[in-house]
Amino acid sequence: MFVSVVVPCYRSAATLPRLVENLTQVLPDVTSGYEIILVVDGSPDDTWQVASELSNKYPKTRAMRLARNYGQHNALIAGVRNARYEVVITMDDDLQHPADQIPVLLRALTDDVDLVYGVPVEEEHGVLRSFASRLVKGAMSATLSVKDARSISAFRAFRTFLRDGFDGLDGPHASVDVALSWSTTRIAQTTVRMEDRAEGKSNYTTWMLVKHALTLITGYSTEPLRLVGYLGFICAVFGVGLFGVIIYKYIAGATTVAGFTTIASMVALFSGAQMLALGVLGEYVGRLHSGSMGRPTYVIRERTDVDAHPDITSESD
Repeated sequence: MFVSVVVPCYRSAATLPRLVENLTQVLPDVTSGYEIILVVDGSPDDTWQVASELSNKYPKTRAMRLARNYGQHNALIAGVRNARYEVVITMDDDLQHPADQIPVLLRALTDDVDLVYGVPVEEEHGVLRSFASRLVKGAMSATLSVKDARSISAFRAFRTFLRDGFDGLDGPHASVDVALSWSTTRIAQTTVRMEDRAEGKSNYTTWMLVKHALTLITGYSTEPLRLVGYLGFICAVFGVGLFGVIIYKYIAGATTVAGFTTIASMVALFSGAQMLALGVLGEYVGRLHSGSMGRPTYVIRERTDVDAHPDITSESD
């Protein structure tokens, strides 16, 4: 098995040397060939200098520097699109994901599995951060139809062909896990050991995670628009019912205010009609939004007419 390890890097000058060293010790024993891709996401410190030196020191390490800070998922997508081998592993740059746990991920990536998440035995963060993380995963599960969203983690292993499913993905609010869910439902999880963060603190605050959840809901789902449609239908039904009640009271002589029946009937009917029309418009806007996400029409798992991995056959350890 040939493996590409993608590491998004931000303020990690102190941890990268140890991370790459650990990877170069573990990967030769569990892969037929490998590469390490360090994606420096506009880090303001000397992370790029360190990554460049590591790429010179270790021949199988490549470094990429983004023009500015785009965010972790955008950096991941940049690295995944440049991966050359049949399996991609993603991991953090802070040593929380031990290199010696990569064999655990690879063992779980069986023939009937395309994507594996490494799930920690215990929560990695504090109460607030863990709650915010669960909120993001809950949003993905409830509104985005992402299978096993509650087991998602940044420590992943997946087959590289899945990236064909997000060729059309663009824009600043990318999500690797949503994109992967477009390509496969063959998802598994495995328990791995996680370490404490070696240096500094996480750049993902609780507020940032909450904002990320809102971005996922509005950026990758039409559920909010569909809720407006449901509300419009309910209001329309309620308006028709209210119209019937007003007419009944008028016939029964219970209405004593002149003009009330006409005004109330018009308000009930037109309010219901407006909400129903808004719901229909929302459905059409939702379809346009879905079409603009870049979701794939199809993803090819394998084929016989071309060599899917021409670089693999030429490399040996």
